[in-house]
Amino acid sequence: MINLKRQYGACREISKVAAAVLLSSSAAFAEPVTIAAMGDSLTQGYGLHVDQGFVPQLQAWLTGQGADVRLVNAGVSGDTTAGGLSRAAWTMTPDVDAMIVALGGNDVLRGIDPASSRANLSGILAAAAAQDVNVLLIGMQAPGNYGPEYKESFDSMYPQLSEQFATLFAPSFFEGLGSVDPAEVQGLMQADGIHPNAKGVAMIVDALGPHVLALVEHTSEN
Repeated sequence: MINLKRQYGACREISKVAAAVLLSSSAAFAEPVTIAAMGDSLTQGYGLHVDQGFVPQLQAWLTGQGADVRLVNAGVSGDTTAGGLSRAAWTMTPDVDAMIVALGGNDVLRGIDPASSRANLSGILAAAAAQDVNVLLIGMQAPGNYGPEYKESFDSMYPQLSEQFATLFAPSFFEGLGSVDPAEVQGLMQADGIHPNAKGVAMIVDALGPHVLALVEHTSEN
């Protein structure tokens, strides 16, 4: 006579083993989340040793948090929002799952009309949405020397665009320095007073890291 109880128990054990094999196989073939960091010289790592720049330090921070992520440095020194828009399509290659957008600083340095900057950023975010690429938009702040109207128009476009395109949002690239005005944190800046030094970058990464980690987690869930 067949012992049905024993046979059923054996089938259950086989099923457990098969499930374990499938799970381990899935983990083995799982790929890290790939994030393109689109920005200007602040992202590119201007004036710093290759391992001291924003992207390498952020990669190390995320790895230390246990995140399975690969960052791609898509920062171009001197780039404006218009430059970012012109290269948005080919930056979002098929392997890119998400994108950090940190542009606008050079627009301010050149006194570009905030309406133009807004249109360019809108184009970048629209392109990302069309490709189902999740975005973390990082805000920038204009100094007061262009007048209150310019500053209000420039500063406000970041949270407004983030809401419009349903992106994740970090209020300021320089938030980790304790001030959005580079002139107030000269000890954390390079000699040009514009770009952070390695210590400054580390502080920036500490503040922005959790936002990027949220981007990783959000992308992994989708």
